[in-house]
Amino acid sequence: MGQVNKVSHVFTLGHVAEMLGEDEEWLFEVAEEMDPEDGQLWVVGVGEDGVMAFTDDGIENLKELIAIHKEDPSIIEKRHQVLAAIMKPKTEESDEV
Repeated sequence: MGQVNKVSHVFTLGHVAEMLGEDEEWLFEVAEEMDPEDGQLWVVGVGEDGVMAFTDDGIENLKELIAIHKEDPSIIEKRHQVLAAIMKPKTEESDEV
């Protein structure tokens, strides 16, 4: 038998933000760096886009990321700049001589 998933519950982003005393929108930005292996996942219901949620281990990993982001608040802005550069449409080169 393969690995058995031992996650029995998760905490939504809003609940975790309240537990940690952090702004939910800012916490979302921080948690975007996480993957399912880090304990961040999405819970989807009927007719919903989904909500970010965390396992117990995910909350511990998130706390570490919070500390890193508070030490260097520019991380999120740098990520936004990189994403903007990637998403920026390329302009056609002019045929003028």
